[in-house]
Amino acid sequence: KESKLTEASGRFVPNQFLRLLGYDSIAEVHLGDTVFQEMTILFCDIRNFTQLSERMTPEDNFRFINSFLSQMEPPIVRHRGLIDKYIGDAIMALFGKTADDAIAASIEMLHALAAYNTTRQRPDRPPIQMGIGLNTGALILGVVGGQNRIDSTVIGDAVNLASRVEKMTKRYRVPLLITEHTYRSLQDPDRYCLRMIDQVIPRGRSERVTIFEVFDADAPELLQAKRNMRSPFEQAVQLYSQAQITEALSLFEDCLRHCPQDTVAQVYVKSCQRLLAKGPNPVING
Repeated sequence: KESKLTEASGRFVPNQFLRLLGYDSIAEVHLGDTVFQEMTILFCDIRNFTQLSERMTPEDNFRFINSFLSQMEPPIVRHRGLIDKYIGDAIMALFGKTADDAIAASIEMLHALAAYNTTRQRPDRPPIQMGIGLNTGALILGVVGGQNRIDSTVIGDAVNLASRVEKMTKRYRVPLLITEHTYRSLQDPDRYCLRMIDQVIPRGRSERVTIFEVFDADAPELLQAKRNMRSPFEQAVQLYSQAQITEALSLFEDCLRHCPQDTVAQVYVKSCQRLLAKGPNPVING
């Protein structure tokens, strides 16, 4: 009975979380327990979930969410990740060993999604799209709550930035983005298909953070085209960030000629055209 209780409690507060706090059992946890860690944070969210859910009954909604999450959980666990929480259709996970574990899990999640979508080839079941954002940095793991209920949680600027990066996947219509902090934590970045796509200023900070797209899970033809155009594409991003919009537009248009399906280049072309329509010396907002 005790082993069943321990197993059940581990599904609510993961055993990895307890070990990070220095405990073996949930019974040992106290309100206010905290520990500092350097980890990679993963945020994953279904795109346009509200529109999808409007077509379903409440029961169908829960069945769908559980079906989706059951496909996403195994890659995270397989690559030594800790699922911190499910937030509706979203997942927040932590990786404490290496940033490579987080990227490997993310790529595998995208392949799992592609396989899952083959089971949804009906008019009333459109393919699911999702975005994944990764960031690496210091955070605080701890226990919060009151007298009657406590919960495990993580807080820190690194967590907030990971969430922001996940939201950027929707803007650029790509499934996987990482920060320069995660990039620098990789054992060998050349193992992955990466390209710089943006530089953002986190809230409350003055320095820009570079954002990279990871496109290992793209279709082979699109993947190869992005690889071939990586150098001129990244040059165009740099020119854009320096407000050299005319030069950037020329390079982005060249990227699209070689890779018409490049959604990031499409976004930049439209942005360049809008800025140029405003006149000379456009201002770039980070």
